Amino acid sequence: MADSPAMTYGGYLRLDRLLSCQEPKTQAHDELLFVIIHQVYELWFKQILHEAALLQRRLEEGNSAGSLHTARRIAKILKTVVGQLDVLETMTPRQFASFRDALGNSSGFQSEQFRELEAVLGRRAFPASDLRDDERLQAAVARPSLFDSLLRYLAGRGLPVPPEALDRDTSLSWEPDPGVQKVLLTVYADESGPAAEVCEALVDVDEGIQEWRYRHLKMVERTIGAKIGTGGSAGADYLRSTLFAPAFPDLWEVRSQTEEVPVHGA
Repeated sequence: MADSPAMTYGGYLRLDRLLSCQEPKTQAHDELLFVIIHQVYELWFKQILHEAALLQRRLEEGNSAGSLHTARRIAKILKTVVGQLDVLETMTPRQFASFRDALGNSSGFQSEQFRELEAVLGRRAFPASDLRDDERLQAAVARPSLFDSLLRYLAGRGLPVPPEALDRDTSLSWEPDPGVQKVLLTVYADESGPAAEVCEALVDVDEGIQEWRYRHLKMVERTIGAKIGTGGSAGADYLRSTLFAPAFPDLWEVRSQTEEVPVHGA
């Protein structure tokens, strides 16, 4: 059998296809930047979803080290995603306006991958039209969220997670649970233990998503102010409504319940 042709850098990465995917609709210089930034976002969302699936498997297998590694990778990716806004913010409102009309009804709110990521993180309240037209989103809403997988991980370590939390209908939104928070306080009592480290890594992921939402809002305000967003979205007003809504509220609530540790000699 003849040897296969040597693999090249461009062939492995399919650069011929990748670099042909940027097709600005106008002659405006900054439209290419806008296209590339948003395409890169979608690539990172794809990777986060890939990592989140692994993270859920590792949590449910009781793999502390693997879960910690994967959660930290997701948090690092989110830092990169947020950092890309620095590049996008070099574009002035006038520069964006030079090609905005060419976007038509397209809007970042239509990102199927970001909606799926929200579902993985626990969001369940989506417009009926989104669910009807997106089979992947339907599946994500029906299966356990990342926090559900964390609860199974903790139960697998012998912690007394309330049975009703483990057996709940995962297609419904999670509501903060005092019984779960009691378990989390037990976890944090050994703050150097693997379970506490895993929980803190998920807090980093949650914080990364919240940071993305805040920076996205400020970028929109900086670029279009209070105008209606592309595609008729509410723009900055909608983005502002999503701020300070953690994906894992119980992991934040226990911060105010943790007793201060006495300092030796005090």
